Amino acid sequence: MEWMVTELMGDRSEVIRYDRAGLPLYIRAGDLSHFPGMRAPCHWHDDVELIRIVSGYMRYHVNGQEILLGPDDCVVVNSRQMHFGYDFQKRDCRYSCILFHPSLLSGGTILEQDFVLPVLEMPEYWLLRSGTEAGSRAAECAGRIMALKAGGEPAFELEVIGLLHILWAALWRNADAIPPSRRGLRDPDIAAQKAMASCIYRHYGERLSLNDIAAAGHVSRSKCCQIFRRFMGQSPVEYLNSYRLKRCRDLLIETEMSVTEIALSCGFNHLSYFSRMFLRTYGDTPSGYRAGKNGGAQELPSRHFRHCDEDV
Repeated sequence: MEWMVTELMGDRSEVIRYDRAGLPLYIRAGDLSHFPGMRAPCHWHDDVELIRIVSGYMRYHVNGQEILLGPDDCVVVNSRQMHFGYDFQKRDCRYSCILFHPSLLSGGTILEQDFVLPVLEMPEYWLLRSGTEAGSRAAECAGRIMALKAGGEPAFELEVIGLLHILWAALWRNADAIPPSRRGLRDPDIAAQKAMASCIYRHYGERLSLNDIAAAGHVSRSKCCQIFRRFMGQSPVEYLNSYRLKRCRDLLIETEMSVTEIALSCGFNHLSYFSRMFLRTYGDTPSGYRAGKNGGAQELPSRHFRHCDEDV
């Protein structure tokens, strides 16, 4: 199952490939085991995201704050907030993921001004625990939306949008679901993190040093590392390599480029290091992974790589 299918913009925000063109709505069920290390990539987008835990537990990060979610817990992440989920105690977790653009709720100027825009200006997320009135309503709403999507009846999207209006009204009324420590929060480190992540996603195929990443966020090297640890749970080096490996994996499946060409295009300048990292992350060599996905023969990658110890 997919977390979501996205394209990246230059600022590292994401364009969601919605279920139906022209209708900004995305509904999926998924499992954390879909991701390497049971860790989804950190991302943000203009859409509002509703996550409901179906079974298991998930550690969820929103702008650097970790939340532990259990069965029937829900979290609603506001527009353009950095977030990602990952495992708890190395165990899998099944979840429902519903994304929708706020424009779905704007039936007119009064509705937008009075009820949509004020919620978008609220803090980063709403935590809706199972057993509470708000949590039960959110879990029921998510469950009904998933059932409507699975049923596929004509015009089911109209019913989904109606349920989203009910959810939105509950968020508008329910300030208690906003953690007190997050109310009115405007953290300058968030802007720095987005700028540094954007730098990585624009320049991952180039020689990229820790100094380059820190400079993109207008912070020192040590501050850069602190911010990445806080918001991403990884060092800048780990985060960069993780994305480079993901791009390599995609190119192995989607193109006929050689392993050498792919590694070089994604910023890996030493074949043995690249192969070792790929094996550790995806459980196979690059050639073996391609053969398994495409049913093709394994190629013998070239050894013409240069050392670049100063690169991240």
